[in-house]
Amino acid sequence: MVAALALLIAAQPAHNSLTAAEVRDGWQLLFDGKSTSGWHNYKATTVHEGWVVKDGTLICDAAKHPGDIVTNELYDWFELTLEFNLGKDQNSGIIIRATNEGETMWQSGPEIQLYDHPAEEGVEISGYLYQLYRSETDAQKPAGEWNKLRVLISPTACKTELNGVHYYQFVWGSDDFWSRVKKSKFARYPYFAKADKGMIGLQGDHGAVTYRNIKIRPIPPASAQVIVSNPAPPKYRWRGIGG
Repeated sequence: MVAALALLIAAQPAHNSLTAAEVRDGWQLLFDGKSTSGWHNYKATTVHEGWVVKDGTLICDAAKHPGDIVTNELYDWFELTLEFNLGKDQNSGIIIRATNEGETMWQSGPEIQLYDHPAEEGVEISGYLYQLYRSETDAQKPAGEWNKLRVLISPTACKTELNGVHYYQFVWGSDDFWSRVKKSKFARYPYFAKADKGMIGLQGDHGAVTYRNIKIRPIPPASAQVIVSNPAPPKYRWRGIGG
């Protein structure tokens, strides 16, 4: 029994690493478990000391007001997986296709909410695409436990799963998508969800949250399809790091 348990533990992949199969499938690490390499604060060039790397985890120390961080690289279509651990009643979020337009990163890219709160009417809990898409199921684990998030952003379907539970599906730029945007607070931000590619962002101005195993698999451009229902956006100009 002990030997079988030891073999099972040995078979589990190490945190913040890629298996041979993941490497073959094109997965990349966004967090190496040792540093904040590959990230910078929004519209900055460095990472605030409030983002702490400890014991193979990336910790947002909200008390130090660390600010939002974003990836150095830009992504259009991709699959993203990560694990997060929220403190009790803590609130944060993950931004998709963030750009340097706007005063904050959430003014340019949709947010996947992270919030330790029971599901109830009018409350945006973990996994919801803030003010746009929600789930009838609450699969979040209690505060202090690790949750696994999977996000797929592809030309034909965008999906979110929390702890293996499917939450919702939509098409980026579809009539339904823009109809929901128009009914949300994001309608007044001209660059919201308009960029063809952008950064992955982690909010650092809301609450305490810890991450590990942040991985991304870019979807090759050859598999992309034009979404004709996307209304013409304002002319977009990438400014690069620092805005």
